Amino acid sequence: MAHALWNYDGLCRNIHGHSYILAVTVIGAPEMDANNPKYGMVMDFGVLKAIVKEEVVDRLDHAIVVSMNAPTEQLLSLPQMSERHEVVDYQPTCENMLIDFAARIKKRMPDNVQLFSLKLNETATSFAEWYASDND
Repeated sequence: MAHALWNYDGLCRNIHGHSYILAVTVIGAPEMDANNPKYGMVMDFGVLKAIVKEEVVDRLDHAIVVSMNAPTEQLLSLPQMSERHEVVDYQPTCENMLIDFAARIKKRMPDNVQLFSLKLNETATSFAEWYASDND
């Protein structure tokens, strides 16, 4: 994904990309019915992966993400190079994207499972974390 920070005073004001890594942690009680195919699971990882793919990856993979405060008309009118874009109502920092991702993922959680935390790495050494307990 690529992004640019509108009105920022550093290099990140320029369009640049990252190979983001998103870690998602959920909590809940494991299924205790030995006859249930999900026995021993808090949540089927396949279901969680599908939620994250639909809510985050499918929207943002190979996309340009910019704030709606930026003058996006010229950028988004470029043929071919801006077909995948997302204009968001926030500055697309790692921290703000986590708030957005958490809201999207939480809406899709089964009733017995809660989103516990998210960690988004921009690089191998730069990341932000979101914890439900800090946001209740």
